[in-house]
Amino acid sequence: MDITLLVTIIFVFLIAFVFSMFGQGGGSAYSPTLFLLGYAVLLATSTSLVLNLITSVSAGYIFYRNKMIDFRTSLVFVPGICAGALLGGALGNFVDITILLWLFVFFLVGVGTRMVYTYWERGQAERKQPPTRVSAAMHMLILSFSFAVGFISGLLGVGGGILIVPFMVFVCKYPTKWAAGSSHLIISFSALFGIIGHSAFGSLDLPLIAATGVAVLIGGNLGARTSMKFKSAAIRAGLGLIMWALAAQLLVKLLGYI
Repeated sequence: MDITLLVTIIFVFLIAFVFSMFGQGGGSAYSPTLFLLGYAVLLATSTSLVLNLITSVSAGYIFYRNKMIDFRTSLVFVPGICAGALLGGALGNFVDITILLWLFVFFLVGVGTRMVYTYWERGQAERKQPPTRVSAAMHMLILSFSFAVGFISGLLGVGGGILIVPFMVFVCKYPTKWAAGSSHLIISFSALFGIIGHSAFGSLDLPLIAATGVAVLIGGNLGARTSMKFKSAAIRAGLGLIMWALAAQLLVKLLGYI
């Protein structure tokens, strides 16, 4: 087996394991990691979306068995996120690669900072159960937000969970683990429609996807099981630190040091 492919398999397994613990598909790590390992940006983005889908389905099943997915509210996200992901996935083939990479850096730093800050943030105790109803105003906000997230996820191959979980926790007032579980259902739609957008222009590498898919399936399943043992604050802060580390790696690459 090619050494680069072997290293790739190991990394995607670790990413799937860690990110599924936090309610993420892992796309915000898959894309920059594949790029740093030498894969072309568009190939890294499209592969990331497929791996996102696999991780979300695998990890989402564990949250489903633990009754931590709110289907009613999650499905409100679906129309907007599917439309946005389809458009972003198609347009990603026409955007300058350097611009995409800089967008990755700012995206990772900003979201990472917000997640780390929550570790020290003080406020009301977290709910035990999700809200029982969604107001009309919140419904419209979710639709607008989900379209924007879908577009970003399709364009960058990030799945969207890194934005969906904080939105559900801080805006929709969901318990962190419920937000993590529900996000896996939403991410699966986002990733699927992003893949369709990319596949229209032939930017999928099926051998690479097949080689990494099994590792992601196993890693996502194990990570979701492990997440049930962690405190919510630690989950959010840990994810933020990972975002910073990836942003630093990409920045070093962009500046030509590696």
